[in-house]
Amino acid sequence: MSESLTLDDLAVPMRALRLLAADFGHLPAPTVSVSPIYPKRLELSLHSGLPGFEAWREVLGIAPEEVDHHVHDDGRTRALCATVTYAGAELELIGYGDVPASVQVEAAV
Repeated sequence: MSESLTLDDLAVPMRALRLLAADFGHLPAPTVSVSPIYPKRLELSLHSGLPGFEAWREVLGIAPEEVDHHVHDDGRTRALCATVTYAGAELELIGYGDVPASVQVEAAV
């Protein structure tokens, strides 16, 4: 069994989070995840539509072509994902939004 990490070992993503809060506190609040499994990663996920994801993507300087797009939940949920280095942390930005009903109908035809 490997040695357990300490809270100090998570300082890089936590420092990045502190900087994000100070610089971009006006943006939509994401769900935040820091884990000893990936001690250099900070995950920000937005579950209430894609406009919040887009706001974060823009301030983080992530180009639209760097965003991965997936569809989940039988074609009803879109997921956007991008990764960027921020303040030394690997920042993973994820956004979830509904697929418009008109697109769902077209896909079913």
